[in-house]
Amino acid sequence: MPLTIPDWLLEQAGLTEQDAKIEIACRLFQANRLRLWQAARWAGLARVEMEAELLRRGIPLYEVSQEQLSAELAAMDRLGIPG
Repeated sequence: MPLTIPDWLLEQAGLTEQDAKIEIACRLFQANRLRLWQAARWAGLARVEMEAELLRRGIPLYEVSQEQLSAELAAMDRLGIPG
């Protein structure tokens, strides 16, 4: 399904069509609606370019829960690896 954004709205937002695609892709990635490769494809960017756009906006590429972090640190401790 094509998404049409009127020119007047892009103008009012100060965005080009490409900027709007990137912005929407970043927000959908941030909301966990798209994976990195999907966001990159939708924005028409290479994966590394998409990563750069996300980082420029302060959007983390990976999120780790407190439980995951605790489990990883406990596993490192059991293996004698300093954390």
